[in-house]
Amino acid sequence: MKTLITFIISLIFSFFINKTYANSFLKADFKMGNPEISSIHKMTFGPEGILFIGDSDAAQIIAIDLSEHPKLDNSKLKLDNIDKLVADMMGTTIDQVQITDMVVNPMNDNVYLSINHSSGIPILLRVEDNVLKQVPLDNVSYSKSSLVNPIGKDAKDRRGRSLRRWAIADIKYTDGKVLLSGLSNQEFASTFRSIDFPFNDTQESTSLEIYHAAHGKYETHAPIKTFIPTTVNGTLQIVASYTCTPLVVFPMNEIKHGNHHKGKTVAELGSGNSPVDMVEISNEGNRFLLIANTNRPLMKMDFKDLESFQGELTNPVVKKGAAEGVDYVNLPYVNVQQLDKIGNNGFIIIQRESNGSLVLKTGNSWWVQ
Repeated sequence: MKTLITFIISLIFSFFINKTYANSFLKADFKMGNPEISSIHKMTFGPEGILFIGDSDAAQIIAIDLSEHPKLDNSKLKLDNIDKLVADMMGTTIDQVQITDMVVNPMNDNVYLSINHSSGIPILLRVEDNVLKQVPLDNVSYSKSSLVNPIGKDAKDRRGRSLRRWAIADIKYTDGKVLLSGLSNQEFASTFRSIDFPFNDTQESTSLEIYHAAHGKYETHAPIKTFIPTTVNGTLQIVASYTCTPLVVFPMNEIKHGNHHKGKTVAELGSGNSPVDMVEISNEGNRFLLIANTNRPLMKMDFKDLESFQGELTNPVVKKGAAEGVDYVNLPYVNVQQLDKIGNNGFIIIQRESNGSLVLKTGNSWWVQ
């Protein structure tokens, strides 16, 4: 009996020691101070309340510890005229502020917004009881890593627009890796990066090529605009969407450092459009992909349809705006500008409603079934 009690105590002790070690391991190199963030283009959460910020201007990833923020009940979340609320907080007008991203901390359902202010100073806001509160960024616990070979600051597209903002087009965390899509300064500019976390000197990258059905050709210069790492038919895959609007699958085990990889185009979601955000929602054992777009309603794709699709788009989709490949359903949400998952099976959006109001609200989970 005494041996059994001793064994149980040792297990409990071991559990707390291991848990403490895991926590300290992830944040072992964090330090207090000003991380000198130049911009916030994309954000994502990792474990233990760690927010990862994609700073395209400075071509760096910043990890910030936000675990001290308490758990909130955001089941009745709704903010009307959120662009005006943000502008009023900043003491300016709506045309001087832009919401660049919105993320939810899965640890406590805290909602965060990144703001691009005309002054160039990056701003992070948190929603607390339907009130916006600024999160100071000048003295935080943080760690960061700089990108290797990012797209140059002077690089322009064919219309003369700066390409630097696409140094980090999207960012996700999975299994000890920070994953990034964006543009590099290499010959094949479309790049997918995998960075170890905690950060070290290891930074793997591969160039990407896809068949763009709406354009009728293979392309290597357009970045993945939004993606998720997820399991498809039992293997880890990157499900990604590009402007104008191909949906492409990349097996993670085939994306090797220094290689050039061709993805499998499984759908064309309609030309004249660009994806904004992508999330995976589960409900009663069923998995769905939600995709927000600039010029299309919110789309819902059943993972069963994605997994059963055996084909690949290799021929042009000639008809303007036509869709091909894996089927999807348009949900009754138009003008969705930001999207993320909240809770076990819910989603949250920022939507420009028909009356002109920019509203932050939860979506109706009735549609995700």
